[in-house]
Amino acid sequence: MRSDLKEAITAFTKAHGGGNHFFPTPVGGFYLMQSTQQMMPHPMVYKPTLCLVIQGAKQLLLGDAIFDYGEMQALIVSIELPAFGRVIKASEEEPYLAISLEFDVGIMREVMEQLDTPPKPNGNTGFGLFVQDVEDQLADCMLRLMRLVETPKAIPVLYPAIMREICFWLLTGPNGGEVCKLGLPDSHTRRIADAIRVLRENFAEPIRIEQLAAVARMSPSSFHQHFKTLTSMTPLQYQKQLRLLEARRLMTTGSSNVAGAAYQVGYESASQFSREYARMFGAPPKRAVMEMRAAG
Repeated sequence: MRSDLKEAITAFTKAHGGGNHFFPTPVGGFYLMQSTQQMMPHPMVYKPTLCLVIQGAKQLLLGDAIFDYGEMQALIVSIELPAFGRVIKASEEEPYLAISLEFDVGIMREVMEQLDTPPKPNGNTGFGLFVQDVEDQLADCMLRLMRLVETPKAIPVLYPAIMREICFWLLTGPNGGEVCKLGLPDSHTRRIADAIRVLRENFAEPIRIEQLAAVARMSPSSFHQHFKTLTSMTPLQYQKQLRLLEARRLMTTGSSNVAGAAYQVGYESASQFSREYARMFGAPPKRAVMEMRAAG
């Protein structure tokens, strides 16, 4: 199965110019990754996603926690998380190859409702992500998705069925008690996800914990505790990372200079923005952006 997936990914990336890239496919939320070299930690917001490594290895840094996953292992993310990811095993002879598929929460709920014995949320109070080995049934679904990108007209008809099957194997697998939290409307994971959506849509505005707690239907103290448990950071720290990531995007694309980006994402002080940017990315904004553009 692994060799078939490797062959399918290699053929797709080669047909689309090759190189070290993040390749979108005709299937919405389905991406391929290829890299012939190890990479420095790259910040991004991870959506509820299945990230499967076919060849090589990757590492995700969330606060002080480190998650390593290698060949035929998957990182399962159940809530939007700003984190740093980096490729830790790759070469010209054996490039890093991976697949990323965003979950369809609506389909996951439908599958849960049809299970004779749906999984029950486990009592773990850990982060909103975990690593698991990928068994043949799940790998076969990913291979069929790879083949589906070759016939775009078939995607609207066949993709929902494959996503349903992926959800089935995950929900009935060893970590079903964790996966099901994504689809349960009243789980702590789902409630925090609702608050994160509001935070993401209004990240440039001043934040009030009471407002977010109300969205999550929790008391402010309970909300703060569950938020930090799932994301490893406070709501204010989460908001800061969203602001800095968006400012980075604005400056890298040339849409804004340092001062303009700072104000667009909600900072009133350009000097405070520069300090916090350097703390997160390891270099002042101007230098960091120049280095990124040179590398790109």
